[in-house]
Amino acid sequence: MSGKAAFVIGATGGLGHAACHALARDWDGIAIGYRSSIEKAQSIADELSANCQGLPVHCDLTDASSVQSALPAACDHFGSIGTVVFASGVAIDQPFVSKISEEQWREVIETELIGLMRVVSATLPLFREQGFGNFVTVVSVANYTFPPGDALSSVPKAGMEALGRAIAKEEGKFGIRANMVAPGIIDAGLGSHFLETLYSPEIWESQKKGVALRRFGSGEEIAEAIAFLASDRASYITGQTLIVDGGFSL
Repeated sequence: MSGKAAFVIGATGGLGHAACHALARDWDGIAIGYRSSIEKAQSIADELSANCQGLPVHCDLTDASSVQSALPAACDHFGSIGTVVFASGVAIDQPFVSKISEEQWREVIETELIGLMRVVSATLPLFREQGFGNFVTVVSVANYTFPPGDALSSVPKAGMEALGRAIAKEEGKFGIRANMVAPGIIDAGLGSHFLETLYSPEIWESQKKGVALRRFGSGEEIAEAIAFLASDRASYITGQTLIVDGGFSL
């Protein structure tokens, strides 16, 4: 791999946790970004294979100084960071646009879109100095097939996709790549919460009929896409969104 270590933002969430395990097969180290629970981060570090060192790193996306210190600290520890995976998000419900308050918009945009901008700002100087590095950002299939009630999640992620494409276009000359993964309905993280609380089991079974593979995805399946795009196996892929939805958006 180009670079010894990966940094996973939101590593203690369902998708971030799965991504750490998938990345551990390729990378010598994983910086496990967490906001509030060092215990969860340390537990994930302890789970990784003996060939991959896990390092809990505090990274609060709502605090610019926290982000600005987290990335260099991980880079100093491992010597270099080859990929930054952004798998963080706000735990939200699915209100219709007419029900979303300005406060709710601000919370999600501040944490996700502005949070990603802070991560990019802290990381690009490191990647440029190294002459390599890549970003993998988890976005949403809702920007391709919109389910009613998903605006609070999908609107900020549309901006995150645009930022990824901008990075790819502007920073490619420095050996820097940026790609996105757009999950469909998955049984992990916030998706698991929705499957348990949002609708009845009968409605979810009906929803499966709209998925070409007739099932929902797992966190591990999304993590495999993340690991691929982060790796040298995807060395000529940049500025792209890989939709991993079992055919939901067809």
